Amino acid sequence: MLLTKKICLKPTSEQEILFKKSAGTARWAYNYFLSENEHVWQEYIANGKTGAKSVSEGNVRKYINNVLKKTTHTWLKEVGSNVMKQAVKDADMAFKRYFKGIAGKPCYKSKHKSSIAFYVNYETLSRKNGGFHGEKIGFVRTSEPLPKLPKGQKYFNPHISFDGKYWYLSVGYEVSKIECELTDKSIGIDLGIKNLVVCSDGKVYRNINKSHEVRRLEKVLKRKQRKLSRMIDKNTSDYKTVGNKKIPVFIKPLCECKNLQKQKKAVKLLHRRITNIRNNHLHQTTTKIVKTKPSRIVMETLNVKGMMKNKHIAKAIQKQKFYEFKRQIAYKCQKYGIAFVEVPKFFPSSKTCSCCGNIKKDLKLSDRIYKCSHCGLVIDRDYNASLNLANYTSA
Repeated sequence: MLLTKKICLKPTSEQEILFKKSAGTARWAYNYFLSENEHVWQEYIANGKTGAKSVSEGNVRKYINNVLKKTTHTWLKEVGSNVMKQAVKDADMAFKRYFKGIAGKPCYKSKHKSSIAFYVNYETLSRKNGGFHGEKIGFVRTSEPLPKLPKGQKYFNPHISFDGKYWYLSVGYEVSKIECELTDKSIGIDLGIKNLVVCSDGKVYRNINKSHEVRRLEKVLKRKQRKLSRMIDKNTSDYKTVGNKKIPVFIKPLCECKNLQKQKKAVKLLHRRITNIRNNHLHQTTTKIVKTKPSRIVMETLNVKGMMKNKHIAKAIQKQKFYEFKRQIAYKCQKYGIAFVEVPKFFPSSKTCSCCGNIKKDLKLSDRIYKCSHCGLVIDRDYNASLNLANYTSA
């Protein structure tokens, strides 16, 4: 199976400048492909839907390499050629997913809002003592060594990214499954808002968003965001409408508003810290569940998009990161050879009595205690759902 490892980097000041140039090149190449594709699409519509719908990514790369790089965009030579190549491929893949109906229409990447990341050529990436060597970036020190690979094997899809504070290298590599003795237990997992997870073995894992530290950080974040909003208003002369959004028109260039930039960075770092706390809690929880070594783990398929439409619980659901929890539990089950089962979306896990199997159709979301009218069972609603999931058998 494939695993990905994210390693913190210790670049020099010159390497940081090169990293930022590479990320800017990747963003430019992505946007350039979208722009060329939009022109072809407009011509396709104007010609009565005849001709080519989109432009070939190979033709765009050839034009950039053979024309732009040699004439107007000579700065492309400062970074590795694979940075531009992979960005164009990513944009092409985004359009293919859009045409297939898998994802929405790809948007242009903003310099101020998009993630700072770029591709590193996997063929030239080599593991060294204390770091790694990459194309055009030379030797870069790391906080921990890269995973050691068998001779002849290469890393998959290496990327360098920036989270507002540190630079990271993420690499994919093949690992063999861990052979371990599994018990004959089946664990049902019920996700919720009051608690993150209620398991059928009786274990309950708390909601980290109710902890003192996260609540304190959220209060600090609100104050920082209010201060940032006031600073934007003071430096804004007017607002212009772009699509459905209102964008402020600053009195002076944004690069000259140093205090505004500092405040934006402070808000970004707070978001980063809260996100890291939540992700760390998810990793600890999923690892604890998997290391009980059950024969299978059963989860319900949640309609998160539909649940988010309820304005009363939308924010709480967003903070819990249900999809990330499912992603982590799935790959960790695969790593240990545990069967991972997702029950159908409309399986009545909460409404079914775990003792007699009676279905209580009038159960409300506010009913936190399940009371069976048939056998008289009184049980916690979430624990009852986890027991039903643990005993689930596909028809």
